[in-house]
Amino acid sequence: MNTQSTPTMNGLNVDQMTQTLDALRGDPTLAAFEFRATNRWVNGGENRSTIQSFYGAGQEDTSREEPFVFTNGEPPVLLGNNEGANPVEFLLHALAGCVTTTTVTHATARGIPIRSIATTLRGTIDLQGMLALDPDVQAGYQGITIDMEIDADCSDEEIEALLETARGHSPVCTTVCRPVPVKLNRVQRQQAAA
Repeated sequence: MNTQSTPTMNGLNVDQMTQTLDALRGDPTLAAFEFRATNRWVNGGENRSTIQSFYGAGQEDTSREEPFVFTNGEPPVLLGNNEGANPVEFLLHALAGCVTTTTVTHATARGIPIRSIATTLRGTIDLQGMLALDPDVQAGYQGITIDMEIDADCSDEEIEALLETARGHSPVCTTVCRPVPVKLNRVQRQQAAA
């Protein structure tokens, strides 16, 4: 019977992290990922996104047997019925999750044990931009604040350096913080064969 335990820190398998980093250093093409989502409008402000497959580490991933389904909705003040969080709230959720995961990953790589992380996010939006009521108002968030409470076995300086690394290397944070080309293509519906 094998009594050896897998070394973990902050819930991550340290050996697997080292192997992954070594593999990426040896073959940088393994770092290319493509994530995907599909979305269907339901009614009014309600629509549903489905996420399952993605490409990464040189192949299609088959680990997800069932898709993740997320309902997007709007509150009544924005003409919805609270069918789900709205898309800009999902963006805050994605940002919180990505910054947290990036913080934990880099803390583990630096040998910093974390006891807890809690974040609160606030984003301000002026709907005049989305509704095309004022051409001088940009659609989308005008600012986002992330307040992170982190309890870790390290100095305040190490936490500050860790948070700066997370801000600069979180994929969602860096996507939000810089212009990213987004193409919106119209796709013609395929007619069924007669």
